[in-house]
Amino acid sequence: VQLVESGGGLVQPGGSLRLSCAASGFRFSAYIMRWYRQAPGKEREFVARITSSGDTYYVEACAGRFTISRDNAKNTLYLQMNSLKPEDTAVYYCHASDFDSSYWGQGTQVTVSS
Repeated sequence: VQLVESGGGLVQPGGSLRLSCAASGFRFSAYIMRWYRQAPGKEREFVARITSSGDTYYVEACAGRFTISRDNAKNTLYLQMNSLKPEDTAVYYCHASDFDSSYWGQGTQVTVSS
């Protein structure tokens, strides 16, 4: 099983980034997929979730700015992040789960700074 995040980087406040998470080794389409983030000195926190049927949910701090999506044909999860703020700076992780298994990616760094 592999989850490989990409797309992170340095962006100015107000800018945008699109994160990707390429999945392999499990039946991606059947899993609930989530994005988490961990800022320096803080605990990992939930960002967004998308179910196998496409239902989405966001933490309040990101709702209206972030969009989670998935392409089951490509086994890939996305996070479109707009209107980025310095407080969005963190390592972003993708996560896959079903009723008896849970997988994490290695993370991708997002830095929002002028």
